[in-house]
Amino acid sequence: MSEEKTLLAYRLITGPDDSSFCERISTALAEGYVLHGGPAVTFDGTNVICAQAIILPKAVATSDAAVSSAVDELDSNLVFDGDGIA
Repeated sequence: MSEEKTLLAYRLITGPDDSSFCERISTALAEGYVLHGGPAVTFDGTNVICAQAIILPKAVATSDAAVSSAVDELDSNLVFDGDGIA
């Protein structure tokens, strides 16, 4: 019986700038993740260390739809009087 892997909506992959790091990013892209922003790099005195955020577009779309629905459900009869909601 194969165990299904639960994919997180957001991941931050970090590590030394080497082929292993690139393989981890490539594997995530093959799983359906997309890059989110550019990579960040730093130098720890010995190695260049990379960080790359990745997201699952499907999870982001689901989250955006939930926010949109919540906004649509807000009471449209609220009036802004300049000081707060009346």
